Amino acid sequence: MSGLFALLDDVAALARLAAASVDDVGAAAGRATTKAAGVVVDDTAVTPQYVHGVAAERELPIVKQIARGSIRNKLIFILPAALILSEFLPWLLTPILMIGGCYLAYEGAEKIWAKVSGHSGHAVPVTTVGGDAEKTMVAGAIRTDFILSAEIMVIALNEVADESFWSRLAILAVVAVVITIAVYGVVGLIVKMDDVGLLLTQRSSAFSQRLGHGLVAGMPKLLSVISVVGTVAMLWVGGHILLVGVDDLGWHAPYDLVHDLEHEIDHAVHGGWIGATLAWVANTFASAVVGLVVGAVIVAVMHVLPFGRKDDHSEDHGDAGDEAAAPPPTS
Repeated sequence: MSGLFALLDDVAALARLAAASVDDVGAAAGRATTKAAGVVVDDTAVTPQYVHGVAAERELPIVKQIARGSIRNKLIFILPAALILSEFLPWLLTPILMIGGCYLAYEGAEKIWAKVSGHSGHAVPVTTVGGDAEKTMVAGAIRTDFILSAEIMVIALNEVADESFWSRLAILAVVAVVITIAVYGVVGLIVKMDDVGLLLTQRSSAFSQRLGHGLVAGMPKLLSVISVVGTVAMLWVGGHILLVGVDDLGWHAPYDLVHDLEHEIDHAVHGGWIGATLAWVANTFASAVVGLVVGAVIVAVMHVLPFGRKDDHSEDHGDAGDEAAAPPPTS
């Protein structure tokens, strides 16, 4: 009998240890998620632009597809790779992140180029289930999410770098799931708010009807604003990755210049929340400028130089060919 009680005491001790470990993982995951909050906001702002203008019945299915791709990015590809690299080749993390930063800068600059040149890459409405346009849109969103997810996971990894391997694995898995649910839950709410507004307009309450009409009228404008914010976010995050990356690789001048600018602005307004806010704005602006410059160079290589224009010409000819092959309209 005494042996049974001893066994129960051991089980209880193990249970308390496991509970404490779960608490530690939860607390560490909370800290890591908070540290990556800036990129999470960027991810939330970037994603809705991929469903802006699509058929209403396809909005949530597309968001779900992107969310599945996002959690797959984090758990199957990014998490194992980040843990392995941090264990054996930690010096490779920075160059890989910088490649991702260049891609984000290119994406943001390409969207600006598309607006300026009159060719919008994501303006094709999706009206068919499983159509090529939808597949292309989802694939593009998942590619962009991969970069943002990698940045989120690496930031979280740096926050818990002192933990053991298995603790880091558990913490990053929690971060991946929580952030994905939060981001795409908010995205789903954003893209369906106009439908909520439409339902409210059918209520008997005058207040509900006014609120519903306001949501219906305001959501297209909000989505347009979010699309702009998403483009700026790509440039901002991409530029920031590059600034931090070159500093980590030993070229300190660009990052030091931005850091000194932050310090001067904060000192000029005597610190406080105003100084911190203005310093953050200066850092964000500088990062966005870096992202725009780098992205513009890549866009020039891809779309403006002669070997880049071939693709544009072939697309134009392809469109013309499709139009020529189409039967004439019947009267």
